[in-house]
Amino acid sequence: MGRVRTLMTKKMAKNLVEKYGDKFTDDFSKNKETLKQILRIRSKKLRNILAGYIASLVAKSKESS
Repeated sequence: MGRVRTLMTKKMAKNLVEKYGDKFTDDFSKNKETLKQILRIRSKKLRNILAGYIASLVAKSKESS
């Protein structure tokens, strides 16, 4: 069973993947660095949650392709 994420987190992550999809990978640490460059997120926790969820979205899209 996975961790439950808020609707805001999911929407934000999906929008970022739609806009900057080519910059994100299924690697969590690379996504953290990419988010630092793209957005100004003051909360380290929110940045990590977004990076992890984006990594799972990218991995799912690779898997289904």
